[in-house]
Amino acid sequence: MFRRVASLGHQASENQQPMSPSPGDEPQPHESRVVGGLAGVFRLGGGKLAKSPPPISSPNSDVHADARIHAHVARGLPRDHMELYRQLKSGATLTERVAAANSLRYAIADFPFNPVLEIWEAGKDLIETTKPTAARVAGWELLTKCVQYATSTDRERKNYFDTLTAEANPEDFHLQLAALEDLTNHGRNVSGFYYEIFPLLTTWLRDWYKVVRAARRQAARSANKSSKGKALAIGEDKNFSQLFAFLKDVIKFNFKFASDSVVGNLLARLLTICLNTSVEEDLRSCINVIDALVTFGTIPKDKLRGCIQVLSSIHCLVHALQKDAWHVLGNICRSHHGQSTVRILLDVLRRIPVPLSEGKEKDAVREVRGALSVLKKLLSKSTEKGYPAVPLALLVDGLSIVSQIGHTRISIESLKLINSLFEDPRGNINPIVVEEHWSPLFSVAVACAEKTIRTPPTNPDSSRTAAKDDPENEDSVAYQLRILVGQVERMLVQKRTDFVQKDECMNFLTEVQQALPDSAATLVIDHFKENRSCFPSDVEWKKNLGLVLEGFYLDKSRLPLTRLQALELVTEVYNFLTLLQDLVEEEEDIGLIQRVLSGLSEESETLVLQQTVAFLVGVADMAGPERFSDILDAFRKVVSGEMATIPQPNATAAKPGLAQEQGVYCANQSLSNVVTKGYVQIFIKSMNTDASKATQAFTALVHIARSNSCQVDARLTAMKLLFRLRADSEHRVYLTTLVENEGLAGTLYRTEASLARKLAEDAAQSARLSRVEQSGSRTSRGISFTQGQVGDRGPPPRPSHNHKQTPHQGQRLWAVPDADALPESPPSIPSQQVLSFREKSNDDESQVTQAVLEMSSWLDALLSLFHHGCDWEVYSFILVHFPAQLSNHPVFDGATTHIQEVRRVFCEMIRMNSFQEPPSATGLRRPDVSNCLFHSLIMIMSYHRHFQKMDEDEIVRAFMHGIADKTAKTCIHAFSVCCHELPMSVSKSLVTILQKMSQVITQPFVAMHILEFLACLSRLPSLYSNFREDEYRIVFGICFRYLQYVRERKHSARGSYMSEPPTPGVSAPSHMDPGVQQHANDDLPQYVYALAYHVITFWFLAVKMPDRPGYIQWIARNLFIDVDGSANNEEQAQITLDFMQRVAFSDAIDSAEDPLFKPQFFGEMQHKRWIIGNSILTIRQAKETGWAEITRRYPSGTSSFAIRVEFPPPVAYEAPQAADLAAWEGRFQQGTTIFPSHLLMQLLAPHPQLHDPATRPIPLPEDDAIDRAIRMFDRNPTVDGHKIGVIYIGEGQTDEVEILANTIGGPDYLEFLRGLGSLTKLKGAPFNTQGLDRVSDADGQYTYCWRDRVTEIVFHVITQMPTNLEHDPRCTQKKKHIGNDYVNIVFNDSGLPFRFDMFPSQFNYVYIVITPTPRLSFISAREESGQRQEGSNPSPSFFMVQVLSQPGFPEISPAAEPKLVSLKALPGFIRLLAINASVFSHVWANREGGEHISPWRNRLQEIIRLRERYGPKLYPTPSPPPSSLGGAVAGGALTASQGQPENSRPVSGVRDSFSSLRRSSVATFFTSGSADQALQSHRSSMLSTATTENTEIMPNGAEALVESVDFSKWT
Repeated sequence: MFRRVASLGHQASENQQPMSPSPGDEPQPHESRVVGGLAGVFRLGGGKLAKSPPPISSPNSDVHADARIHAHVARGLPRDHMELYRQLKSGATLTERVAAANSLRYAIADFPFNPVLEIWEAGKDLIETTKPTAARVAGWELLTKCVQYATSTDRERKNYFDTLTAEANPEDFHLQLAALEDLTNHGRNVSGFYYEIFPLLTTWLRDWYKVVRAARRQAARSANKSSKGKALAIGEDKNFSQLFAFLKDVIKFNFKFASDSVVGNLLARLLTICLNTSVEEDLRSCINVIDALVTFGTIPKDKLRGCIQVLSSIHCLVHALQKDAWHVLGNICRSHHGQSTVRILLDVLRRIPVPLSEGKEKDAVREVRGALSVLKKLLSKSTEKGYPAVPLALLVDGLSIVSQIGHTRISIESLKLINSLFEDPRGNINPIVVEEHWSPLFSVAVACAEKTIRTPPTNPDSSRTAAKDDPENEDSVAYQLRILVGQVERMLVQKRTDFVQKDECMNFLTEVQQALPDSAATLVIDHFKENRSCFPSDVEWKKNLGLVLEGFYLDKSRLPLTRLQALELVTEVYNFLTLLQDLVEEEEDIGLIQRVLSGLSEESETLVLQQTVAFLVGVADMAGPERFSDILDAFRKVVSGEMATIPQPNATAAKPGLAQEQGVYCANQSLSNVVTKGYVQIFIKSMNTDASKATQAFTALVHIARSNSCQVDARLTAMKLLFRLRADSEHRVYLTTLVENEGLAGTLYRTEASLARKLAEDAAQSARLSRVEQSGSRTSRGISFTQGQVGDRGPPPRPSHNHKQTPHQGQRLWAVPDADALPESPPSIPSQQVLSFREKSNDDESQVTQAVLEMSSWLDALLSLFHHGCDWEVYSFILVHFPAQLSNHPVFDGATTHIQEVRRVFCEMIRMNSFQEPPSATGLRRPDVSNCLFHSLIMIMSYHRHFQKMDEDEIVRAFMHGIADKTAKTCIHAFSVCCHELPMSVSKSLVTILQKMSQVITQPFVAMHILEFLACLSRLPSLYSNFREDEYRIVFGICFRYLQYVRERKHSARGSYMSEPPTPGVSAPSHMDPGVQQHANDDLPQYVYALAYHVITFWFLAVKMPDRPGYIQWIARNLFIDVDGSANNEEQAQITLDFMQRVAFSDAIDSAEDPLFKPQFFGEMQHKRWIIGNSILTIRQAKETGWAEITRRYPSGTSSFAIRVEFPPPVAYEAPQAADLAAWEGRFQQGTTIFPSHLLMQLLAPHPQLHDPATRPIPLPEDDAIDRAIRMFDRNPTVDGHKIGVIYIGEGQTDEVEILANTIGGPDYLEFLRGLGSLTKLKGAPFNTQGLDRVSDADGQYTYCWRDRVTEIVFHVITQMPTNLEHDPRCTQKKKHIGNDYVNIVFNDSGLPFRFDMFPSQFNYVYIVITPTPRLSFISAREESGQRQEGSNPSPSFFMVQVLSQPGFPEISPAAEPKLVSLKALPGFIRLLAINASVFSHVWANREGGEHISPWRNRLQEIIRLRERYGPKLYPTPSPPPSSLGGAVAGGALTASQGQPENSRPVSGVRDSFSSLRRSSVATFFTSGSADQALQSHRSSMLSTATTENTEIMPNGAEALVESVDFSKWT
């Protein structure tokens, strides 16, 4: 009942007082069940009743007379009233009587002196039950007016009372009650019936409660049948409420007339109503009546207990009436019944039977709860205000008894009371407990908790306790216990010095540990830790440790931080027990670990699991085999359990939405990943201590990495260790922290820079697409639907750009670099216990302590993933990390068969295009994946000693497969290594390779790499020794195709350019060819353009000498004829043809002038110089002896010949007449005299210069300016000179000075130097030593040099240079050389990564870093070197080669990504890398101020300047546009003056020029220089139009013929 009433109480005001009913009250809900009262408080359901009914209206409402009778007041009735009286008394009909009664009702009010008693007597029969309703209503209204007559005597009032209280129709009760109220003036006047009123009202309460209950029951049944709602018994409720109000008034004014028995009966009736009603208004009305009894009277002693119990129950159960109930109880407590009330309440607690009697359980629980509620309220009141004191001892005794009942509601009220003792409304501790022991109270609280919280739930899936199902519910044990624990916790936290109950509080907290919040649990743990309660020094240490384990650590409902704190204490205890192994039983240690392991498989909190795994890793490090197996089994269960809860991924192919689906893994670390890190830590810790543990951890990691059903982040964690496994030369396993794969990771957007670039590109692409869509929407407004359909026929935009989500840090599970790849730092030295391979040995002792990792199982796992597919995060991780691990041969020495299978699988995937496709959301394509596969295949190639010839051929064919795709650059770089490692296979497929390269030469960013490959290939003649003529033409065709491509783009853009500068440049866009400008940052077009000419030069030398003339015309045509048929006379073309001319018929090197050809040996000499074509001719003629030295300086070299003219004996001439002797004197000289011009005239004829005056020999004057010009010209070398630094870094060296001070290197380094070049003495060296001292050996006595027909390299080897730290402590003499070298070769034998800034210098553009793989110890290197010298066959040494460049420097080398090269091929490979890097660096260094001019072009330009200064000046003609990539047009050929268009000159002049090469050898020496001049289609001229002394006016006709044969002008 009280529960139902409570729900109503919240809607009503707590201060609401009973009010008289009014006719206009609306219907209110009523209860649906009759049974109720306090006995039904524990029943569920039921309805609610209303408070009062509406008044029953009379059928004849308000009958008014048209005119009132105004009669004078007299003892008799007025005439008209007498008529009404007679009509009332003896009317003919009942209707007349009713009308008379209604009229007299008003008359009585208007004329109070009327004979009221006579009227009363005449009309009282109208209220009889047999009369109709209208008659009864009229009678009651008439009688009500009669009783209001103030002058009635007591007798009359008694008469009225008897009549009114007689049995009446129940429907008229409200009229009857209203008449009685008027008779008593609302309870104030009971004269005439003093002692009858209270029994009457008691009877009415009894009867009308029955009526109300019946009405409510009937209303409930009607409501159940009605579809519109409940029909409520409103009238009866209102009558009942009016009865309570009237009773209260009677008690208030006339309690003195009530005896104890009468009051007792009344009180009993009220309590009965309270116990049976379920309507809040009934309870409130009863409380108000009892309050009136207490206030204006007293409660009989025999009724006090019942009254207290009922009021206490209402106080506890009906929250809306709690204040009303306490108001009455408070008054009782402050009365003379105060102590009796306390005794009654305590007796309820102390005398309750335990266990409760069957059938009376509900009443007993109700009474106990009420008593506890009132006692709690009473304890908060002060005795100073009249409230009685509660004895604590008796209270605690009572609490102890009721706590044994185990009822949840009683426990809640008990805990509420205890809470009030420790914190009153003002926040203070109740004074009655301050000086007392708290243990009894805490025992009660513990008992309450034990009987409720520790009750096992009936549903195994429910929470631990029933009370905690709703922890925020105030009426729950958990809530109240939490309040008590919070109060105790606050007292403990305050740490007051006068606080003496700390131990009792801590004991209490430990007893209710299951109900402790995490903050209180932390206090307990800290207390245990501070007092070492869990250590063997404490008597109850096992119990306390069990509490920490079971109550805190293994309790998965607690916060992770609390559990971690408990685990920390457990760890301390375990470490202590480990130290006291001899003093503590081993079972204790083992039991602790087993209890920790018991909850590991069900752990769901990542943070707790992480710390638990860390603890178990430490245990595993010291554990024996059995316990170690238990730990691994527990780890395995965690992984297996999580594998069973996740769906199996579709690993055969990556889904488009996979990247988005994987985003959940990035938010939280999986449990499997935590355990996997534990495996990793176990491996790291045990690899140097226990090989068996390491191998078991390795096996588990391989299993995790292999399983597609395992969590992705766990597999990646396993792979982060597995891919870092390396082995040294003795197969000792170690973990590397350097995974050199950042460049490869960038191709998959796995670096921060690449990802940022990708996001920027996608943002720009989205912006462009949005603009296109907007423009398309605007233009489509005016078109018809048909037009729209036509437009839709075109290819739709790629959906990947519109809907693709670009990859971001949340979807990527791994990135490079990854500083936290390993959970802890690996050992710095290789393991002595764990090996990657072990040869059969008789050393049994070492085999016992050592173990071999089954690396074949790791390769088998990778092969399985490639075969079955896997998650893209895993697949991409393998692609990026596999090449670096393959570079370490010793780690896979025991898995040769699997390496062969890896090679086969990779070649097959590339050939069949069967590798896994990346998800579309990543923005990657299939070529990006194949590019990574090619990088792995490059490393696999280094295992070629394990492959057959057909396997090597398949590798080469695989690289050929990628030339035509985006992977072309990677494959071209791979071929650069194949040429050294697989020469036979490359030679076999070389023609096909070149043909494929010719098809992609014009692709962006590929031309430079193809040309560099061809330049390197030209220096490996063994690969193309069987080339035929058409196969050589493929190489030349590649170069020509690139030149044509650039020229085509130049001509296509020429229309927008008025003029073109003579030289290209990177920094200035105006100096760059428009067609190549977009690739300038990567290709540096002037370098690539010049490189194409160099390749032509190198490969012309590669052609067999007898076959070289057959290529000249074809090469010349492609060099000098532009794409539109016009002539193209670039400087690069001129010097290329110049060199071809010099080597077409001879492989002889440059010849120098004879230093002995001097006058003292050959007599008087004369010399003369001419410019003939693109050469400077010098003839020194001995006048007497006939010897002459002819020196011709070409752009590409210098040739010198010594010749002698043999004259026959002179013929005897007839002597002249004497008369003529004088005339002939002086005209003839004695002997044979020859001038230099004579020799020139004998070797040249005028006809080659017939129509081309500009090609005639130009005599140079004999003056100092020409001598200086020739000396300056000779300073230009005839080869490209390069200086390359060579640096050796010893073991562990990182300091610059320490490295520069090295004077010796390891055996491999020395062998590398011997293959790098020739050891050459520096002192007196006749060549350019590139800054090395040639006088005093200041830079050492020797250095290494290398030279071919076009290139010369001087190596600045720091170990060859002297070191004097006393005079040069910073080694600046060495630093000045390598600090100014654009390119340095670093032989890094330190075992540490090389840093680009290790040698600070702004000129060091490129470092070619060589790293031994694996790094050999000094002794091992000596042994292998000795074996090689002895001719034995040790395993080949391999070196990782990588080209590092300054930031912003383009990728210019095949080794931009690391390449693995054998020691045998290393010198040649490095030398070619260094040459290309040096050439490019020279171009790069001059990108700001112009272009780099090679020595050959510099010599050509010097010759051109001399011709322009000393040659004839022709008519000024418009200068032809210079080449944008090859330099200005040289020479001065006149075409316009001959009347021919520039592009109409026949090419036959080329054949005519070359026909002159068929002259005699000496003549060819002179005339061949003009062959290239015959190819010129433009003439250089001075821009001035003024005619000087050297200006030659071109005649026409016969004069031109005469002019052409006048050799006096050019001799």
